[in-house]
Amino acid sequence: MIKPKPRSRGELAKSALSTRFTLKDQVYLAKRLAYLITAGVSVVESLHILRDQTAKKGQKQALNHIAKDVASGQALSRSFAKYPQLFGDFGIHIIKVGESSGTLAQNLAYLASELTKKQVLRRKVVGTLVYPAFITVATIVVIVVLTVYIFPKIMPIFTSLNVPLPWTTRALIWTSAFLQHWGLFVLLGMVAITVGIIVLRAQLPQVRYALDWLLVRLPIAGNLTKSYNLANFCRTLALLLKSGVRLSEGLCVTAETTKNVMYREAYFVFAEAALRGEPTSRGIALRTDIFPSMLSHMVAIGETTGNLVSTLEYLSDLYENDVDEMTKGLSSAIEPVLMIVMGLVVGLIAVSVITPIYEITQHLNPHGG
Repeated sequence: MIKPKPRSRGELAKSALSTRFTLKDQVYLAKRLAYLITAGVSVVESLHILRDQTAKKGQKQALNHIAKDVASGQALSRSFAKYPQLFGDFGIHIIKVGESSGTLAQNLAYLASELTKKQVLRRKVVGTLVYPAFITVATIVVIVVLTVYIFPKIMPIFTSLNVPLPWTTRALIWTSAFLQHWGLFVLLGMVAITVGIIVLRAQLPQVRYALDWLLVRLPIAGNLTKSYNLANFCRTLALLLKSGVRLSEGLCVTAETTKNVMYREAYFVFAEAALRGEPTSRGIALRTDIFPSMLSHMVAIGETTGNLVSTLEYLSDLYENDVDEMTKGLSSAIEPVLMIVMGLVVGLIAVSVITPIYEITQHLNPHGG
């Protein structure tokens, strides 16, 4: 029996670096680490405990490497910085400030709380899209099955008789023939276009900016996108400022954790203005295309009164409620529309099949007794 060759330390480190930590994993790690440190357990021992409780091999290796770094005298934030898939710049800054101020456990608890809120917010947005996506896919599957597999079996009956067919039936015959001959190419083309857009978005900043610009300006999704980004902006910046991070640095970290290019670029501009001593509210007021006027007014009040953190926390709750209401309303509005569309499509196919059959049977019935 050949034994597998043991992997080197470098290979193990590479495996740990490539390990994926979901948002749920990040919440669990921050919360448990905060509990253990609050209970008086040392950071190294806490990391060992979390390592032993982790079932995933890659995560166990990552925590083991971090524990060794901390045991050798390295700062926890610096050790976490080697694994950007853990908390990213946002979490690392929170941990770094906690270490320097002696409030590491409190900052980890803050981090876990904020990551939980982000997780809930993301679930609301994704959950709204699940049902419409399911109905859309189900409708497409039904159409393909009816036109490609079922309708061709009865189509010879229509084509063999010299009976004028309704336009719906002729359209269905054409669609069925097209999908039979070109359906695979259409599917491959759609996959290629989707992959191409994803690759271009990742490689070309112009494409990514154009797609993000379009997303913000869509009739319904645009408002949801704005509220989602504003909720994350206010929540992230409030936590960073509460932890003692400077405004300019907090804006840069917030920009790094933002995926939408338009908002990211705006946050970097705000950070540069903050370094010059300019109020953030002034920059927000100049970008009315992506920031509502209420945000600039409220931020200005927070800056004037010195309660910017409380103002941002209030705004984050406000925009999260907006997201919640919009997702519920969007889901309630989309569901009946999709059901009606699905019913009309299936009904049209059924009518296209039944109508000529009915006409043929009428011609076959003898008149009179």
